[in-house]
Amino acid sequence: MGGSRTTFALALVTAAVVVSGLRAQVAVVPRTVPASPDAPRPAATLRVDSRLVLVPVSVCDPQNRPVTGLEKEHFRVFDDKVEQTITQFGMEDEPVAVGLVFDISGSMGDKLRLSRMAASKFFDTANADDEFFLVEFNDVPKIMVPLTRDFEEIQNQLTFAQSKGRTALLDAIFLALHELKRSQKKRKALLIISDGGDNASRYTETEVRNTVRESDVLIYAMGVYEAPGARNRSPEEAAGPGLLSELSEQTGGRHYPVSAAEMPDIAAKIGIELRNRYIIGYSPTDQVRDGRYHHVLIKLVPPKGLPPLKAYWRLGYYAPSD
Repeated sequence: MGGSRTTFALALVTAAVVVSGLRAQVAVVPRTVPASPDAPRPAATLRVDSRLVLVPVSVCDPQNRPVTGLEKEHFRVFDDKVEQTITQFGMEDEPVAVGLVFDISGSMGDKLRLSRMAASKFFDTANADDEFFLVEFNDVPKIMVPLTRDFEEIQNQLTFAQSKGRTALLDAIFLALHELKRSQKKRKALLIISDGGDNASRYTETEVRNTVRESDVLIYAMGVYEAPGARNRSPEEAAGPGLLSELSEQTGGRHYPVSAAEMPDIAAKIGIELRNRYIIGYSPTDQVRDGRYHHVLIKLVPPKGLPPLKAYWRLGYYAPSD
């Protein structure tokens, strides 16, 4: 990607479908309007102060391809069911810090090879200023590669990963969220590659859910699961898809149940989607500084001629408190 994107509020000219391998996108082709040099540039995470809430939103077509070029009038935003006036609108143009949370438990086995390929495809979408780190986990999580711009160091480390032990998924997520706090990047995300539920963590689901809810971190998860009803599928593994879906959807990210063969392609799509997000800003009509959780709803009003579109966004935020 690289470079900056110009914040825009553009007039629609036409709609086109651009198909080009993994980077295929549905694109609304706009007429370019230069931004004022004094116009504020929206930040790239859900952030809130007494005047402004900024919500990152990704939009995809039925083939899970990012949809770019939409305008402010194609979105409606609701805060606790009250419609708000959109005051800022644009596309993200800042580097991102991503933690790769990589399952090396005993059940991964032959899936490790394709999991490494998936990570490689994700790194193919990286920008020069992005930061990455690696958390591997089985019985316990470990930071194998701290924050770095050299993703090849992570790929080299993954080469030596061996499958053994149990699955401390919740502990690994908690550790990765803590490591992300070391980054100065405004945009932060986790990519989880795992094959099932937790059976070795000290942290509880409730503790991790609360930590995720209070963070500005996007979570993307790729789950390689045993088929429902499989004889070797444990109760923890059966609960894995629900857990990863809840955590990722809460943040505005995505959960992809995939076959091993699909992993590299899905990882590339995640990398592209992560770098094609809109920023919607509004000043809530409710300015009470009571620390209460606000539910956010985004509705699309797509231009005519496009297939059905779906939006993904962080589902809420905590108001400031005095």
